[in-house]
Formats: sequence, structure tokens, C-alpha cells
Amino acid sequence: MSKKWWSLTVVFVLVMGLLAGCSTKKEGEASTSPSASAAATESAAPATDDKVEGTVTASGSTALQPLVALAGDKFMAAHSGADVKVTGGGSGTGVKNVAGGVSDIGNSDVEADDQYKADLVDHIVAIAPFVLIVSNDVKVDDLTKQQAADIFSGKITNWKEVGGEDKAINLIHRQESSGSRKLVKKIILDGGEFATAGVTQESSKTVAQAVSQGTGAIGYVDAPYVTDTVKALKLDGSAFSKETIASGKYVLYGIEHMYTKGEPKGAVKAFLDYIMSKEFIESAEVEKMGFLPADLIQK
Repeated sequence: MSKKWWSLTVVFVLVMGLLAGCSTKKEGEASTSPSASAAATESAAPATDDKVEGTVTASGSTALQPLVALAGDKFMAAHSGADVKVTGGGSGTGVKNVAGGVSDIGNSDVEADDQYKADLVDHIVAIAPFVLIVSNDVKVDDLTKQQAADIFSGKITNWKEVGGEDKAINLIHRQESSGSRKLVKKIILDGGEFATAGVTQESSKTVAQAVSQGTGAIGYVDAPYVTDTVKALKLDGSAFSKETIASGKYVLYGIEHMYTKGEPKGAVKAFLDYIMSKEFIESAEVEKMGFLPADLIQK
């Protein structure tokens, strides 16, 4: 009997050991489970409200392009999940792109044509001063609005007619879809037609380049494209500035629009909110580029 009981005791001890091992494993699993579950829940938690993800595409005005590109860079730096892609093509192209669903945002220096307005939401973001620029060989510093109109319409063809040297005037134009062209046509030419003579460029950047490399050349760009490679002209005795625009002395500027097809959502809305914020639009960088807050003047 003693041997039998000994055998039973050994078996009992072994069985209890196995059960204890199993019990310990299960307890270990149970004790770590809440922690693992919490970690999994935390990693799968929804993004916070200020986290922005998604791609934003904006196309159109090359005049507005530097401002949108700057805003895009800063926006992406603040939101690693956002991707802002900015292209040119002209204001007319931007409006067509957003209306056709090609772009999220259509940038324009002028209001969209009536055929598009019903489907688009207008976001006015800034004022862009435009400047008449000439090649550095031109000995004229100031034009009246009438003189500028006569030059771009082809009535005046030599710089000596406006106080300069006896030198032919070479016109640098923008293409028909350009908001810059439409703006100059409206403000300087009072709706009149441009001369057919001259060279046509597809962007503000190439206009500035063509004027800088030309002789007796004149064109028009917005402020960010004015460098020391060209000369900016005064208009009716005034250079562009925040003060001259606010006072009405300087009239050549555009109200910059960013159109969306319907109300913007997600990353597009967040980006538009940022570019129109005081934090951005009144920053030193934006002012240095020449853009001004949209509320500087009353429409």
C-alpha cells in the first residue's frame, strides 16, 4: 500500500505541476491582454481634428501661383499627411479645370465667366498688385494710364512719343486665357483691344524673362515677378504699395480668387482656411512678395 500511495502521490504532484504551469500561462496571457489591447486601440484611434491628410491640387493663374506655392509648402510642413500640388496654365485654364473636376482649386486673377459661376464657390484670398515692366534699356520711368493704353493698343510704337529715346516699342503679351491679360485689358485699355503686334508668353515668369532679355520691351506681371533684371514703371506718378492701393492712387491690381466646385471639404477646406488666415496672409513673407490682404479695400 505504501508503494501504491507513493505512486499516487507522485502522479498527483506531477498533475498539479502541469495544471499550475497551464494556469500560470493563462494568467500571464490574461494579465498582459488589457495592455496589448489598449495599445492596439490607441494605434487605431481616429486622427485628431487638427490632423489633415490628403492631396490638394490647384491650377490656373501664374500670377497667383507663387502665393499658393508658398502656402502649400508651409501647409505641408505643418501637416505631414497633406500633399499640395500647384500648377499654372492661366486663369481661364484654372477655372475650366476646377469646373471639370481636373483640379480641386482653380486659381484666377479675375471672376469666373458666367457659364461657370453657378457650380463654383469663390474664395477671395488676396490682392495682387500688377506692374508694367520694361527692359532696363528703356529710359522711361513713368507712364500715364492713357499712354500705357496707347502703347498696348498699338497707337504708340516708339518710346520717344512718351519721353524716351528714339527706340521701337516691343510688346510682350499674355495668351487669351490669361487673367493678367484680362485685368490689363479691363483696367488699362478700358475694355479695348490689344495690338496684334508683339510676342505672346504663357506665364508671368516667361513675360518677365522676355522683357529682361529684350530691347525696348514692355510687358505686365504681378509683383512677385519684378526683379532687378527689369524696371517697374510708375503709373500716373504712383508706384504700387499698400498705401497707394488703399488710397486709390494705384489702380492696377487684381482681386485673387480660388474657386472650388461646391463647398470645399477635408484637406481642400483646411488648405483654403490656412491661405486665407491672418497668420499667413499678413505674414512678412507674403508682404515681401507683394501680395496684400483681401480686406485692404472694399469691393
